[in-house]
Amino acid sequence: MYFLDKIPRHSTHAALALLASSCLYAQQPPPAAQSAAAAQAPVTEHSAAAAPSAPAAAPNSLSSSLGLYVFPAKDQSAQQQANDETYCFGWAKTQTNIDPMAIKPQAPDQQAASNAADNATQGARVGGAARGAAAGAVIGAITGDAGTGAAVGAAAGTMAGGSARRQARRDAKAGAQQQAQASVAQQKATYNKAFSACMEGKGYTVK
Repeated sequence: MYFLDKIPRHSTHAALALLASSCLYAQQPPPAAQSAAAAQAPVTEHSAAAAPSAPAAAPNSLSSSLGLYVFPAKDQSAQQQANDETYCFGWAKTQTNIDPMAIKPQAPDQQAASNAADNATQGARVGGAARGAAAGAVIGAITGDAGTGAAVGAAAGTMAGGSARRQARRDAKAGAQQQAQASVAQQKATYNKAFSACMEGKGYTVK
């Protein structure tokens, strides 16, 4: 107490002020940490503002069931797009007379193709037998037994004719199946073209 009384009053106040400022400075974070925190805050805010939200995709939409991608080029809402797709679905169906959910192949069925092949090759067995008999008779005459050679040749010719008919049936069925697949694909492409034209007219990009 005697020592403090000897120190001038203004010096005591200065010492106390210096001590208080030192304590406050010690509680503050280092300048490097302040700079990092200050730099990080605006970057995060800028990043959030710079990333625009993408338009919500419409799951199980009519366009996706058709194998098409539709983008709302005029920022249409998901509900508006659903309404427009419903309208264009019906419009395209009316214009093309095609139901994309129940496309039927416009081609003869496999049974009809098989019957046509039978009719086209009905003489194959008879013709094959005749040709085989003639060839067999020639061979038989050379060997001294024309009759036996003709019989063997006729049987072989009949078998060859039957094999040709069976092959014709298989070819006819395969051709009918390919025609059916091509017909379905063509009808689907025709319908999708009409649907896309309607959606593009309403301001969408369709691929």
